[in-house]
Amino acid sequence: MKKIGFIGLGTMGAPMAANLLKQNYDVTVYNRTSEKCRPLAEQGASVADTPREAAEGQDVVITMVSNDESIRDVFYGENGLLGSLREGMTVIDCSTISPSLVKEIASAVSGLGASFLDAPVTGSKPAAIDGTLVFMVGGDAEVIAAQSDIFETLGKKVIHMGANGSGAVAKLAHNTIVGINNLALAEGFAIAAKSGIPADNFLELVQLGSAGSKAAELKGRKIIDGDFSNQFSLALMLKDLKLASSLTDSAGMPSPMLNLAKSLFQAGASEGYGEEDLSAVVKCYEAWIGQKIGGKELQ
Repeated sequence: MKKIGFIGLGTMGAPMAANLLKQNYDVTVYNRTSEKCRPLAEQGASVADTPREAAEGQDVVITMVSNDESIRDVFYGENGLLGSLREGMTVIDCSTISPSLVKEIASAVSGLGASFLDAPVTGSKPAAIDGTLVFMVGGDAEVIAAQSDIFETLGKKVIHMGANGSGAVAKLAHNTIVGINNLALAEGFAIAAKSGIPADNFLELVQLGSAGSKAAELKGRKIIDGDFSNQFSLALMLKDLKLASSLTDSAGMPSPMLNLAKSLFQAGASEGYGEEDLSAVVKCYEAWIGQKIGGKELQ
């Protein structure tokens, strides 16, 4: 079996690493907050003290961290993993980061004789747990094929988007739609609730009608129940929308819906909802209409 270094054990990374262990891969884990390594160590993972140590001697290194600053530290820091790369290794970065940084890292990795895939995911926490993620991958098709066993362990589908950087672009375009769809759901709920329509009845209509969406499927019940336990945080959605906005700005492309979505998620973050699920953006609408979507008056 392949030896795998896994770096980043957050909401998505921890269940991904656990699924690799279940398939008997030899996995070494690293996380900046070391306590997050303990449950995986109990499942059989080795624990590294630095990214460089996590990558040492591995066949594949998978990274899943939150932002550009963190990924720079993982690769280029004093104990960064670039110091452990050798010819024949493959790095699979599943983070959502800027396409320009992806291309920079891909060049650095290839310069050391290793291969690089930018392979962000969609599916959020439940899919990470179930091993049903969808990967959008930038890189060489032969490298993707060589790692098909890993992708099949972690997900249900791999879509090759093109050269390095294209996976990152696809993720930002995808999450632009996710953000906009979640705002559309929240706004529709608010209109219905303000007019006295029961939230359950309205959600049933949305799911059966042309307004149906993954947002309604995954977040509708959470909104009604006021359950904002984190599957994908509002703060991470805001981060992705900011990256997407920078991408469209650099391309000289108007993106009015993206920028409105970014502003509304910024409002949610400013109100302190950043570490809650992205569906918590509905709380902004609840404040505007003066009542909970589920029917209760705001305290």
